[in-house]
This record gives sequence, structure tokens and C-alpha cells, in this order.
Amino acid sequence: MTAADAQIRFDDGARYERYMGIWSRLVGDRFLDWLAPAPGLDWLDVGCGNGAFTQTLIARCAPAQVYGLDPSVPQVAHARARLAGDAAHLLAGDAMALPFPPASVDALVMPLVIFFVPDPERGVAEMVRVGRPGALVSAYAWDLPGGGFPYHALQARLRARGVVLPAPPSPDASRVEVLQALWAGVGLCEVRTHSIEVRRTFADFDDYWQTVLEAPSIGPQLARWQPAQVAQFAAEVRAELPVDGANGAITVGARAHAVAGRVPGGR
Repeated sequence: MTAADAQIRFDDGARYERYMGIWSRLVGDRFLDWLAPAPGLDWLDVGCGNGAFTQTLIARCAPAQVYGLDPSVPQVAHARARLAGDAAHLLAGDAMALPFPPASVDALVMPLVIFFVPDPERGVAEMVRVGRPGALVSAYAWDLPGGGFPYHALQARLRARGVVLPAPPSPDASRVEVLQALWAGVGLCEVRTHSIEVRRTFADFDDYWQTVLEAPSIGPQLARWQPAQVAQFAAEVRAELPVDGANGAITVGARAHAVAGRVPGGR
């Protein structure tokens, strides 16, 4: 099996929250600081997952309406429960065939999603189709080729051992120059890009390690190893992590690239 043959699937909203949802909110806050959208917009969150960013969007942006879409039915169910007290309309669907009429939304966003879209250009074109004239079309994505993924070092160590990890279909779509070209290529105007650095602190190594085991790209691989192999690998990882000697906390950094543009024709 090759990395291209394997697929990354997020079907457990609670496990996703520990592994990536916390990261999503950290980078999502910085993204919204940069994007500075107007209040009172109708939003579509393309690839809403378990609702982590959707919740941030509602709390930060005073939207008129929020729609969320994700291919995972279990993730959508988790998001519905999470956002039960909020006016969010969530459904399962495909980013490359958005189930919305043309020119029906004021703002659209792909949060940590575009590298999962098999045809990123088609996905961006769909957002343009659904956006009203002047609509804000945006995304942010971990800098996968540049080592910006939060667990990049751990994955690199596994690959060095010959472990085949699932890979998203379009990792290069997270390059800032590719995002710029995608947005410009579908006719969006006022295109701008931005890099975002975030840091997350884990209480100790056990907190970090148990979080890693929630990953669909890592946990299943380690589950195939003998306990002694896992223990040895964990010790190697622990030795490389920046541990705070005072309390044992571990702080890890990550980097994302963001892009935004507008559908032509607005005021």
C-alpha cells in the first residue's frame, strides 16, 4: 500500500476534537483576526467537520445565518449536537458539488480543508458559484509541504521507519503560491494571502501522546506494533520534544497559510 492508496477519514467528532479541533480553534481565531469580516453575513463553512471552526465563527462574527457542510455524516451529527443552541444549518455534502443555488451566500470558508479536496480548483470554483457578487471567499490550510502541520515531526519519524501514513489527495494546495494562483485563477478579485503561526501547550508527554493516538493517520499504525516497539518509539519522540522542566508541559508550534478574495461584481 502507498500513501496515495490510504485515506484519512474523520468520523469520530470527539476524538477529532482532541487531536485537531483545539488546533482548529487556535488557528481559526488568528485567521478571523486577519480576515476581519463584517457582521451580519450569511456564511457557508465548507468542510465544517465537528463544528470546531463553525462555533468560533458564530462567536466571533455575529453572522445572520451559518451553513455547514461536510462529507462525514458522523462529523455532521457531532456538529449538530455541539451547535444545538446556535442557528446553524448543517448537512452532509461534497465540496466539489455544493448543494446550494448560485449567488446565495455572502461569505464562504474552507477551514483546514482544501488539501482534502481531490480537485481544489473545482472546489474553489464551487464557492465562487455559490457566492453573491462581492462575496468573501476564503480558506486556511496547514503548510503541509513546508512542515507546518502540528504533528509533522512525529509523522516524519514514522516515515523514516518505513511506515506508510495516509496522505490527503492535494497537499500542494496548501502552498501559499498555489492558494494565490487558485483564487486568482477562478476570477476572484482583491486576492490576499497571509501566514499564521500558532502554538499549543500539552499538559505533559502523556497528554501529547494520548492526543497523537487519536489521529486516524497515526493511531491505527501504532496499534499494529508490538507493545515494546511502541514504548521504544514513544521514548524516542519524548526525547525530541521541548519539555518545560518546571512542570513537564510540552509546547508545539504549527503554521498555516490563509487566502481570501471577493467574487466580482460587488459594490
